[in-house]
Amino acid sequence: MNPIFEEHPHRRYNPLTDSWVLVSPHRAKRPWQGQVEKVAGDDRPAYDETCYLCPTNTRMNGEVNPDYQDVYIFNNDFAALLEDTPPHSFEEDELFKAETERGLGRVICFSPRHDLTVPEMEEAAIRKVVDAWVDEYLTLGGKDFINYVQIFENKGFVMGCSNPHPHGQIWASSSIPDEPMKKQIAQLKYWQKNQRSLLADYIEKELFKQERVLFENEHFVALVPYWAVWPFETMIVPKRKMARISDMTDAEKDAFANAYKRLTVRYDNLFETSFPYSAGVHQAPTDGEAHDEWHWHFVFYPPLLRSATVKKFMVGYEMLANPQRDITAEKSAGVLRALSEVHYKTK
Repeated sequence: MNPIFEEHPHRRYNPLTDSWVLVSPHRAKRPWQGQVEKVAGDDRPAYDETCYLCPTNTRMNGEVNPDYQDVYIFNNDFAALLEDTPPHSFEEDELFKAETERGLGRVICFSPRHDLTVPEMEEAAIRKVVDAWVDEYLTLGGKDFINYVQIFENKGFVMGCSNPHPHGQIWASSSIPDEPMKKQIAQLKYWQKNQRSLLADYIEKELFKQERVLFENEHFVALVPYWAVWPFETMIVPKRKMARISDMTDAEKDAFANAYKRLTVRYDNLFETSFPYSAGVHQAPTDGEAHDEWHWHFVFYPPLLRSATVKKFMVGYEMLANPQRDITAEKSAGVLRALSEVHYKTK
């Protein structure tokens, strides 16, 4: 990195979303007198009789969970999208428009164990989660009214997660949401110009530079993106260009599970706490098109900044003008890269 960029404010371009982030590395030196989050207790039982996601327990709608032994998936009891939404649109003029949105919501329990999170699960168990994601992508995406399948995980109460049981969600919608659409447009533009994948070219250069790469295995690279917004934002990218997670071979699924665990263990080790984040897959729409331009990837957006109790807020300038961060991507990559891949609880 140019020393000027290491010490002075600068903007970085995100080619995936055609947007910019303001980086202000000198601000990391300022004292913190803002809000300090409470650290949630991490001493949970393997089974919680009050948890609506634990095996054999009754959910709010009266349905009883089976005595599941690994991954369990069910229709979200309070889904944001509904399959039976009637088609309707409204357009008074170009300033007032609305249309109904049809879709489906699914909940995926990663494990029957209430006391686990992804970094504490075995790789074989995480691989079952990956398999379930692939199955759901194909099943939901195969419906004629679904054009995008968003797979994601919210970990930790700081991220608004209402239940600590290890789980994620899948929202499948008839329209393509804004963030994937930005990446759709940018990748298509790059593909049409270069006949190459934007992310394939990007990770090739990142592997050569080694400034922001955290680790790699045979099939995946984990790194802090050059354009990261969140303090310890990361991304897992397949080395082979693939449009969707269903394109993975069995070996690649194993490698993805390996990268998922290794990265989240580093997160937990950073502040020796169950590290909160929102994470999810961005991949090709399910609109029947080939989407040769797409290169799927898995992103992590964690809010913690200085410790287990200091959170980064997107307020003020970030909401009104431009995303901003206080430490460079290279600095956060160096911190994460130096961490052990042995979970702090097992030391």
